[in-house]
Amino acid sequence: MRNHERKVGTVSRGIRCPIIREGDDLSEIVVNSVLEAAESEGFSLRDRDVVAVTESAVARAQGNYATVSAISADVKAKTGGGTVGVIFPILSRNRFAICLKGIAAGCRKVVLMLSYPSDEVGNCLVSIDKIDESGVNPYSDVLTIGDYRRLFGFNPHEFTGGDYVQYYEDLIRENGAEAEIIFANKAKTILDYTDTVITCDIHTRKRTKRILYNAGARIVLGLDDILTSPVNGSGYNPSYGLLGSNKATEDSIKLFPRNCDPLVDDIRKRLLDITGKCVEVMVYGDGAFKDPRGQIWELADPVVSPAYTEGLNGTPNELKLKYLADNEFARLSGEELRDAISASIRSKNSDLKGNMASEGTTPRQLTDLIGSLCDLTSGSGDKGTPIVLIQGYFDNYTTE
Repeated sequence: MRNHERKVGTVSRGIRCPIIREGDDLSEIVVNSVLEAAESEGFSLRDRDVVAVTESAVARAQGNYATVSAISADVKAKTGGGTVGVIFPILSRNRFAICLKGIAAGCRKVVLMLSYPSDEVGNCLVSIDKIDESGVNPYSDVLTIGDYRRLFGFNPHEFTGGDYVQYYEDLIRENGAEAEIIFANKAKTILDYTDTVITCDIHTRKRTKRILYNAGARIVLGLDDILTSPVNGSGYNPSYGLLGSNKATEDSIKLFPRNCDPLVDDIRKRLLDITGKCVEVMVYGDGAFKDPRGQIWELADPVVSPAYTEGLNGTPNELKLKYLADNEFARLSGEELRDAISASIRSKNSDLKGNMASEGTTPRQLTDLIGSLCDLTSGSGDKGTPIVLIQGYFDNYTTE
Protein backbone atom coordinates (compact mmCIF):
# COMPACT_ATOMS: atom_id res chain seq x y z
CA MET A 1 0.00 0.00 0.00
CA ARG A 2 1.25 3.49 -0.80
CA ASN A 3 1.88 5.55 2.33
CA HIS A 4 -0.08 8.62 1.25
CA GLU A 5 -2.87 7.04 -0.77
CA ARG A 6 -6.19 8.65 0.11
CA LYS A 7 -8.80 6.07 1.12
CA VAL A 8 -11.87 8.34 0.95
CA GLY A 9 -13.29 10.06 -2.11
CA THR A 10 -16.17 12.53 -2.19
CA VAL A 11 -17.76 13.43 1.16
CA SER A 12 -20.97 15.46 1.43
CA ARG A 13 -21.86 16.97 4.81
CA GLY A 14 -25.02 18.76 5.81
CA ILE A 15 -24.06 21.77 7.96
CA ARG A 16 -26.46 22.97 10.62
CA CYS A 17 -26.94 26.68 11.20
CA PRO A 18 -29.38 29.07 12.91
CA ILE A 19 -32.83 29.60 11.42
CA ILE A 20 -32.43 32.31 8.79
CA ARG A 21 -34.53 35.46 9.06
CA GLU A 22 -34.90 38.52 6.84
CA GLY A 23 -31.96 40.87 7.16
CA ASP A 24 -29.51 38.30 8.54
CA ASP A 25 -25.90 38.48 7.37
CA LEU A 26 -26.07 35.17 5.54
CA SER A 27 -22.45 35.24 4.44
CA GLU A 28 -21.27 35.51 8.04
CA ILE A 29 -23.67 32.76 9.16
CA VAL A 30 -22.46 30.39 6.42
CA VAL A 31 -18.78 31.00 7.13
CA ASN A 32 -19.18 30.63 10.90
CA SER A 33 -21.32 27.51 10.56
CA VAL A 34 -18.82 25.78 8.25
CA LEU A 35 -15.85 26.64 10.49
CA GLU A 36 -17.70 25.57 13.66
CA ALA A 37 -18.64 22.26 12.02
CA ALA A 38 -15.02 21.70 10.97
CA GLU A 39 -13.82 22.28 14.53
CA SER A 40 -16.58 20.12 16.02
CA GLU A 41 -16.10 17.20 13.64
CA GLY A 42 -12.33 17.39 13.33
CA PHE A 43 -11.90 18.10 9.62
CA SER A 44 -10.17 20.90 7.71
CA LEU A 45 -11.11 22.81 4.58
CA ARG A 46 -9.15 22.10 1.42
CA ASP A 47 -8.72 23.96 -1.85
CA ARG A 48 -11.65 23.28 -4.23
CA ASP A 49 -14.02 22.17 -1.51
CA VAL A 50 -17.57 23.27 -2.35
CA VAL A 51 -19.71 25.26 0.08
CA ALA A 52 -23.33 25.34 -1.05
CA VAL A 53 -26.29 27.28 0.35
CA THR A 54 -29.91 26.44 -0.38
CA GLU A 55 -31.84 29.05 -2.34
CA SER A 56 -34.49 29.09 0.39
CA ALA A 57 -32.04 30.46 2.96
CA VAL A 58 -30.88 33.14 0.52
CA ALA A 59 -34.42 34.24 -0.31
CA ARG A 60 -35.34 34.32 3.38
CA ALA A 61 -32.36 36.52 4.21
CA GLN A 62 -33.31 38.81 1.31
CA GLY A 63 -36.93 38.96 2.47
CA ASN A 64 -37.98 38.03 -1.05
CA TYR A 65 -41.66 37.35 -0.37
CA ALA A 66 -44.89 38.32 -2.10
CA THR A 67 -48.58 38.11 -1.23
CA VAL A 68 -51.56 36.92 -3.24
CA SER A 69 -52.66 40.54 -3.56
CA ALA A 70 -49.32 41.55 -5.12
CA ILE A 71 -49.59 38.71 -7.64
CA SER A 72 -53.18 39.60 -8.49
CA ALA A 73 -52.34 43.30 -8.97
CA ASP A 74 -49.52 42.45 -11.38
CA VAL A 75 -51.65 39.92 -13.28
CA LYS A 76 -54.51 42.39 -13.65
CA ALA A 77 -52.16 45.14 -14.84
CA LYS A 78 -50.47 42.91 -17.42
CA THR A 79 -53.51 40.98 -18.74
CA GLY A 80 -56.38 43.45 -18.33
CA GLY A 81 -58.13 41.20 -15.84
CA GLY A 82 -60.63 39.59 -18.25
CA THR A 83 -60.62 35.98 -19.42
CA VAL A 84 -57.13 34.53 -19.09
CA GLY A 85 -55.92 31.13 -20.20
CA VAL A 86 -53.64 29.53 -17.65
CA ILE A 87 -51.86 26.62 -19.28
CA PHE A 88 -49.48 23.80 -18.38
CA PRO A 89 -49.14 24.38 -14.61
CA ILE A 90 -47.45 21.74 -12.49
CA LEU A 91 -49.60 19.96 -9.92
CA SER A 92 -48.27 21.24 -6.63
CA ARG A 93 -49.71 22.72 -3.46
CA ASN A 94 -46.28 24.10 -2.61
CA ARG A 95 -45.18 25.35 -6.03
CA PHE A 96 -48.30 26.56 -7.81
CA ALA A 97 -51.37 26.81 -5.58
CA ILE A 98 -50.60 30.26 -4.15
CA CYS A 99 -49.64 31.52 -7.62
CA LEU A 100 -53.01 30.31 -8.91
CA LYS A 101 -54.79 32.13 -6.10
CA GLY A 102 -53.14 35.37 -7.16
CA ILE A 103 -53.84 34.80 -10.85
CA ALA A 104 -57.52 34.05 -10.18
CA ALA A 105 -57.87 37.10 -7.96
CA GLY A 106 -56.63 39.25 -10.86
CA CYS A 107 -59.00 37.86 -13.52
CA ARG A 108 -62.70 37.66 -14.27
CA LYS A 109 -62.40 34.12 -15.66
CA VAL A 110 -59.64 31.51 -15.74
CA VAL A 111 -59.57 28.86 -18.45
CA LEU A 112 -57.22 26.33 -16.89
CA MET A 113 -55.63 23.99 -19.42
CA LEU A 114 -53.92 20.98 -17.85
CA SER A 115 -51.52 18.73 -19.73
CA TYR A 116 -52.28 15.03 -19.46
CA PRO A 117 -51.60 12.27 -18.49
CA SER A 118 -49.04 14.17 -16.38
CA ASP A 119 -47.60 17.61 -15.87
CA GLU A 120 -44.20 18.82 -17.03
CA VAL A 121 -42.31 17.40 -14.06
CA GLY A 122 -44.11 14.06 -14.02
CA ASN A 123 -46.96 14.48 -11.52
CA CYS A 124 -49.63 12.15 -12.84
CA LEU A 125 -53.23 13.26 -13.43
CA VAL A 126 -54.25 9.87 -14.77
CA SER A 127 -52.22 6.76 -15.49
CA ILE A 128 -50.99 6.11 -19.01
CA ASP A 129 -52.66 2.70 -18.79
CA LYS A 130 -56.05 4.37 -18.29
CA ILE A 131 -55.31 6.63 -21.25
CA ASP A 132 -54.57 3.57 -23.40
CA GLU A 133 -57.76 1.81 -22.26
CA SER A 134 -59.91 4.89 -22.97
CA GLY A 135 -58.80 5.21 -26.59
CA VAL A 136 -58.01 8.90 -26.04
CA ASN A 137 -55.12 10.34 -28.02
CA PRO A 138 -53.32 12.77 -25.67
CA TYR A 139 -51.37 14.28 -28.58
CA SER A 140 -54.50 15.59 -30.27
CA ASP A 141 -57.64 15.16 -28.16
CA VAL A 142 -59.06 18.03 -26.11
CA LEU A 143 -61.12 17.00 -23.09
CA THR A 144 -63.61 19.04 -21.10
CA ILE A 145 -63.95 18.51 -17.37
CA GLY A 146 -67.04 16.45 -18.14
CA ASP A 147 -65.10 14.23 -20.55
CA TYR A 148 -62.32 13.78 -18.01
CA ARG A 149 -64.65 12.77 -15.16
CA ARG A 150 -66.66 10.42 -17.37
CA LEU A 151 -63.55 8.67 -18.65
CA PHE A 152 -61.30 8.75 -15.60
CA GLY A 153 -63.30 9.78 -12.54
CA PHE A 154 -61.37 11.14 -9.57
CA ASN A 155 -57.65 10.39 -9.38
CA PRO A 156 -55.89 11.17 -6.10
CA HIS A 157 -52.19 11.96 -6.39
CA GLU A 158 -50.05 9.00 -5.35
CA PHE A 159 -48.10 10.93 -2.72
CA THR A 160 -50.34 13.84 -1.64
CA GLY A 161 -53.67 12.01 -1.89
CA GLY A 162 -55.40 15.01 -3.43
CA ASP A 163 -57.37 15.37 -6.65
CA TYR A 164 -55.61 18.36 -8.22
CA VAL A 165 -58.33 18.99 -10.79
CA GLN A 166 -60.88 19.61 -8.06
CA TYR A 167 -58.34 21.45 -5.90
CA TYR A 168 -57.38 23.93 -8.61
CA GLU A 169 -60.99 24.46 -9.68
CA ASP A 170 -61.95 25.27 -6.09
CA LEU A 171 -59.01 27.66 -5.68
CA ILE A 172 -60.00 29.63 -8.78
CA ARG A 173 -63.61 30.04 -7.65
CA GLU A 174 -62.69 30.82 -4.03
CA ASN A 175 -60.54 33.69 -5.28
CA GLY A 176 -63.31 35.34 -7.24
CA ALA A 177 -62.94 34.07 -10.81
CA GLU A 178 -65.13 31.91 -12.99
CA ALA A 179 -63.42 28.58 -13.73
CA GLU A 180 -63.37 26.44 -16.86
CA ILE A 181 -61.04 23.44 -17.05
CA ILE A 182 -59.87 21.66 -20.17
CA PHE A 183 -57.21 19.05 -20.86
CA ALA A 184 -54.88 19.37 -23.85
CA ASN A 185 -51.23 19.14 -24.81
CA LYS A 186 -51.08 21.61 -27.71
CA ALA A 187 -50.41 25.14 -26.51
CA LYS A 188 -52.43 26.84 -29.25
CA THR A 189 -55.60 24.99 -28.16
CA ILE A 190 -56.09 27.68 -25.51
CA LEU A 191 -56.59 30.28 -28.26
CA ASP A 192 -60.01 28.74 -28.99
CA TYR A 193 -61.02 30.13 -25.58
CA THR A 194 -59.05 33.36 -25.13
CA ASP A 195 -56.24 35.36 -26.74
CA THR A 196 -54.68 36.24 -23.36
CA VAL A 197 -52.48 33.51 -21.90
CA ILE A 198 -50.24 32.84 -18.92
CA THR A 199 -48.12 29.80 -19.68
CA CYS A 200 -46.91 28.14 -16.50
CA ASP A 201 -44.45 25.58 -17.83
CA ILE A 202 -40.91 25.87 -16.54
CA HIS A 203 -38.31 24.39 -18.86
CA THR A 204 -40.32 24.58 -22.10
CA ARG A 205 -41.71 28.09 -21.58
CA LYS A 206 -39.74 29.82 -24.35
CA ARG A 207 -41.02 27.38 -26.96
CA THR A 208 -44.59 27.64 -25.66
CA LYS A 209 -44.49 31.44 -25.83
CA ARG A 210 -43.18 31.29 -29.40
CA ILE A 211 -45.94 28.87 -30.47
CA LEU A 212 -48.64 31.07 -28.94
CA TYR A 213 -47.37 34.29 -30.48
CA ASN A 214 -47.06 32.63 -33.88
CA ALA A 215 -50.62 31.34 -33.57
CA GLY A 216 -52.01 34.85 -33.00
CA ALA A 217 -52.18 35.30 -29.23
CA ARG A 218 -52.64 38.92 -28.19
CA ILE A 219 -50.95 38.73 -24.75
CA VAL A 220 -48.58 35.96 -23.69
CA LEU A 221 -46.95 35.86 -20.29
CA GLY A 222 -44.98 33.20 -18.50
CA LEU A 223 -44.74 32.85 -14.75
CA ASP A 224 -41.32 34.40 -15.30
CA ASP A 225 -43.04 37.61 -16.45
CA ILE A 226 -45.03 38.13 -13.23
CA LEU A 227 -43.43 40.00 -10.30
CA THR A 228 -40.30 40.87 -12.22
CA SER A 229 -40.33 44.14 -10.28
CA PRO A 230 -41.85 45.13 -6.91
CA VAL A 231 -45.59 45.58 -6.61
CA ASN A 232 -46.63 47.68 -3.61
CA GLY A 233 -43.33 46.88 -1.91
CA SER A 234 -43.39 43.14 -2.62
CA GLY A 235 -40.46 40.89 -3.36
CA TYR A 236 -39.61 40.21 -6.98
CA ASN A 237 -37.22 38.43 -9.29
CA PRO A 238 -36.18 40.23 -12.49
CA SER A 239 -35.02 37.02 -14.19
CA TYR A 240 -37.56 34.41 -13.08
CA GLY A 241 -40.62 36.21 -11.68
CA LEU A 242 -42.82 33.59 -9.99
CA LEU A 243 -40.75 30.66 -11.25
CA GLY A 244 -38.99 28.84 -8.44
CA SER A 245 -41.37 30.20 -5.81
CA ASN A 246 -42.56 28.18 -2.82
CA LYS A 247 -45.53 28.50 -0.52
CA ALA A 248 -44.72 30.53 2.61
CA THR A 249 -48.20 30.96 4.14
CA GLU A 250 -51.72 30.42 2.85
CA ASP A 251 -51.57 33.89 1.31
CA SER A 252 -47.91 34.40 0.42
CA ILE A 253 -44.95 32.89 -1.41
CA LYS A 254 -41.20 32.96 -1.07
CA LEU A 255 -39.70 33.86 -4.43
CA PHE A 256 -36.52 32.47 -5.98
CA PRO A 257 -33.58 34.56 -4.71
CA ARG A 258 -32.20 37.38 -6.84
CA ASN A 259 -28.71 38.82 -7.33
CA CYS A 260 -26.86 35.97 -5.57
CA ASP A 261 -23.44 36.55 -7.17
CA PRO A 262 -22.20 38.97 -4.47
CA LEU A 263 -23.10 36.41 -1.80
CA VAL A 264 -21.10 33.51 -3.25
CA ASP A 265 -18.13 35.79 -3.92
CA ASP A 266 -18.21 37.15 -0.37
CA ILE A 267 -18.39 33.70 1.25
CA ARG A 268 -15.44 32.58 -0.85
CA LYS A 269 -13.39 35.65 0.09
CA ARG A 270 -14.14 35.35 3.80
CA LEU A 271 -13.14 31.69 3.90
CA LEU A 272 -9.96 32.43 1.93
CA ASP A 273 -9.04 35.23 4.33
CA ILE A 274 -9.62 33.04 7.39
CA THR A 275 -8.34 29.64 6.24
CA GLY A 276 -6.09 30.35 3.27
CA LYS A 277 -8.10 27.82 1.25
CA CYS A 278 -9.74 28.70 -2.05
CA VAL A 279 -13.15 27.03 -2.02
CA GLU A 280 -15.95 27.11 -4.56
CA VAL A 281 -19.36 28.43 -3.50
CA MET A 282 -22.82 28.00 -4.99
CA VAL A 283 -26.49 28.60 -4.30
CA TYR A 284 -28.63 25.56 -5.08
CA GLY A 285 -32.30 24.76 -5.41
CA ASP A 286 -33.96 21.59 -6.71
CA GLY A 287 -31.74 18.81 -7.92
CA ALA A 288 -32.08 17.46 -11.44
CA PHE A 289 -33.12 13.84 -11.00
CA LYS A 290 -36.17 11.65 -11.50
CA ASP A 291 -38.03 9.42 -9.05
CA PRO A 292 -38.37 6.00 -10.72
CA ARG A 293 -41.55 5.07 -8.86
CA GLY A 294 -43.57 8.26 -8.99
CA GLN A 295 -41.96 9.35 -12.29
CA ILE A 296 -41.57 12.84 -10.85
CA TRP A 297 -38.67 14.90 -12.12
CA GLU A 298 -37.48 16.93 -9.14
CA LEU A 299 -36.48 20.10 -10.98
CA ALA A 300 -39.36 22.53 -10.45
CA ASP A 301 -36.94 25.45 -10.14
CA PRO A 302 -35.95 27.25 -13.35
CA VAL A 303 -32.29 26.32 -12.75
CA VAL A 304 -30.46 24.13 -10.25
CA SER A 305 -28.04 26.92 -9.32
CA PRO A 306 -28.77 30.64 -9.75
CA ALA A 307 -25.23 31.64 -8.72
CA TYR A 308 -21.82 30.00 -8.36
CA THR A 309 -18.13 30.83 -8.39
CA GLU A 310 -16.19 30.46 -11.62
CA GLY A 311 -14.53 27.14 -10.72
CA LEU A 312 -17.90 25.42 -11.03
CA ASN A 313 -18.29 26.26 -14.72
CA GLY A 314 -18.26 23.40 -17.21
CA THR A 315 -18.75 19.64 -17.15
CA PRO A 316 -16.70 16.77 -15.68
CA ASN A 317 -13.66 15.70 -17.68
CA GLU A 318 -13.21 12.14 -16.48
CA LEU A 319 -11.99 8.81 -17.76
CA LYS A 320 -14.07 5.69 -17.19
CA LEU A 321 -11.88 3.47 -14.99
CA LYS A 322 -13.79 0.27 -15.73
CA TYR A 323 -13.48 0.92 -19.47
CA LEU A 324 -9.70 1.25 -19.15
CA ALA A 325 -9.51 -1.85 -16.95
CA ASP A 326 -11.64 -3.95 -19.32
CA ASN A 327 -10.08 -2.77 -22.58
CA GLU A 328 -6.74 -0.99 -22.86
CA PHE A 329 -5.33 -2.60 -19.72
CA ALA A 330 -7.29 -5.88 -19.72
CA ARG A 331 -4.12 -7.96 -19.32
CA LEU A 332 -2.85 -6.05 -16.30
CA SER A 333 -3.66 -6.47 -12.61
CA GLY A 334 -2.56 -5.32 -9.18
CA GLU A 335 0.08 -2.59 -8.91
CA GLU A 336 0.77 -2.73 -12.64
CA LEU A 337 -2.88 -2.02 -13.43
CA ARG A 338 -3.09 0.77 -10.88
CA ASP A 339 0.06 2.44 -12.21
CA ALA A 340 -1.17 2.23 -15.82
CA ILE A 341 -4.56 3.75 -15.00
CA SER A 342 -2.95 6.45 -12.86
CA ALA A 343 -0.64 7.37 -15.72
CA SER A 344 -3.64 7.64 -18.08
CA ILE A 345 -5.42 9.98 -15.69
CA ARG A 346 -2.38 12.19 -15.23
CA SER A 347 -1.85 12.50 -18.97
CA LYS A 348 -5.51 12.88 -20.04
CA ASN A 349 -6.48 15.71 -22.35
CA SER A 350 -8.22 18.78 -20.97
CA ASP A 351 -11.23 17.98 -23.19
CA LEU A 352 -12.16 14.29 -23.51
CA LYS A 353 -15.29 14.86 -25.60
CA GLY A 354 -15.55 12.04 -28.15
CA ASN A 355 -12.94 9.89 -26.42
CA MET A 356 -14.31 6.36 -25.97
CA ALA A 357 -12.57 6.06 -22.60
CA SER A 358 -14.75 8.88 -21.25
CA GLU A 359 -18.08 7.51 -22.52
CA GLY A 360 -20.49 6.58 -19.76
CA THR A 361 -19.27 9.38 -17.51
CA THR A 362 -22.03 11.83 -16.58
CA PRO A 363 -22.27 14.53 -19.30
CA ARG A 364 -23.98 17.22 -17.23
CA GLN A 365 -23.01 20.63 -15.93
CA LEU A 366 -21.02 20.55 -12.72
CA THR A 367 -23.55 22.81 -11.01
CA ASP A 368 -26.39 20.43 -11.91
CA LEU A 369 -24.50 17.42 -10.59
CA ILE A 370 -23.24 19.08 -7.42
CA GLY A 371 -26.57 20.84 -6.83
CA SER A 372 -28.37 17.50 -7.04
CA LEU A 373 -25.97 16.03 -4.49
CA CYS A 374 -26.62 19.02 -2.22
CA ASP A 375 -30.40 18.73 -2.57
CA LEU A 376 -30.27 15.05 -1.64
CA THR A 377 -27.98 15.81 1.29
CA SER A 378 -30.01 18.65 2.78
CA GLY A 379 -33.44 17.24 1.96
CA SER A 380 -36.58 19.38 1.99
CA GLY A 381 -37.86 18.68 5.50
CA ASP A 382 -36.53 18.95 9.02
CA LYS A 383 -32.85 18.05 8.69
CA GLY A 384 -31.89 21.63 9.48
CA THR A 385 -28.88 21.68 7.17
CA PRO A 386 -29.40 24.43 4.56
CA ILE A 387 -25.64 24.55 4.04
CA VAL A 388 -23.75 21.65 2.45
CA LEU A 389 -20.00 21.14 2.40
CA ILE A 390 -18.65 18.82 -0.28
CA GLN A 391 -15.05 17.67 -0.12
CA GLY A 392 -13.10 15.61 -2.62
CA TYR A 393 -15.48 16.14 -5.53
CA PHE A 394 -12.64 17.16 -7.83
CA ASP A 395 -10.29 14.42 -6.65
CA ASN A 396 -9.51 11.43 -8.84
CA TYR A 397 -7.84 8.04 -8.54
CA THR A 398 -4.39 9.65 -8.43
CA THR A 399 -5.10 12.15 -5.63
CA GLU A 400 -3.03 11.54 -2.52
